[in-house]
Amino acid sequence: MPCQALNHCVQPGCFWGVEHIYNKHYRTKGILSTSVGYAQGTSDNPSYKQVCTGTTNHAEVLRIEFDPARLSFEEIVTFFFKIHDPTTVNRQGPDVGTQYRSGIYYESEQQREIAEQVKSKVQKHFKAPIVTEIEKLQKYWPAEEYHQVYLEKNPSGYHCPSHFVREWKD
Repeated sequence: MPCQALNHCVQPGCFWGVEHIYNKHYRTKGILSTSVGYAQGTSDNPSYKQVCTGTTNHAEVLRIEFDPARLSFEEIVTFFFKIHDPTTVNRQGPDVGTQYRSGIYYESEQQREIAEQVKSKVQKHFKAPIVTEIEKLQKYWPAEEYHQVYLEKNPSGYHCPSHFVREWKD
């Protein structure tokens, strides 16, 4: 099996849409697997219903396992900033709550450094300051099975209107 690294980024809006966009663009370019779930937070193994109350402080996230020989962590993070509005606190489009905060949850100091560098580099593409939190991953819990690759199983399911690839030239 190739060397693996993990990227935990908050799902800006519903986590289904972000998983769908990453798989659409990178499944054949280095993503080995994805899993939607909940990160950080104050309780173990929360349910979707619990997370939606806003009392657990979990973020909806996408866990990406990738082959760094084919896809760099920098590319994954840059794409993250292109597919949502990282300038809104606890909100993406009509989705509001702490579970929708913008964040990257890293597993190594090298990933932290890359995430911080990319965040600084892409700031010029946004009028407002980027509020994306960059923190060491504390906990990750997979979401219920019906959430996994939801939009592949349910093509007419909810698509957050703020999920699309923004194009810019560096």
